[in-house]
Amino acid sequence: MVELDIKIGARELYDYMLMHSYNSPAGLLGSGVGAIMIIVALSKNQWLFLIAGIVLLLYLPWTLFIRSRKQALDNPVFQQPLHYVLDEEGITISQGETSTHQAWENMVKAVSTGKSIIVYTTRVNATIFPKNQLGDKKEAVIEIISTHMSPKKVKIRN
Repeated sequence: MVELDIKIGARELYDYMLMHSYNSPAGLLGSGVGAIMIIVALSKNQWLFLIAGIVLLLYLPWTLFIRSRKQALDNPVFQQPLHYVLDEEGITISQGETSTHQAWENMVKAVSTGKSIIVYTTRVNATIFPKNQLGDKKEAVIEIISTHMSPKKVKIRN
């Protein structure tokens, strides 16, 4: 069993949103089209394509940055630390009087970024474990996730 207290802020939300968006078909398509437009613009001196490509490449990260800041400020859940208990049954998240439990078999996948370990509870909702807040419990968190979820669902790298 591993117990943690995690404070989710704008930085942690932004990291999650970037990873989630750029691993979706729409995010990949937008980035690809933007990059192609820039390459075409540079090879054919088409300034309109250059501007459109830059807008396409910068739009998603900028809007995600704004949305993560707004969500971190407006959502009362992110105002106080969340208490996590990872045990044999799953992940229990509590804050104040509220508590919720997610069983391991219901988890969709577990991934990592350079800054976080992310456990998807649904296709779009996730539990975020910022690596800088895990301290010496990072290896224990990775181990408990890896042992209780199917190896096909876990893509965590150190």
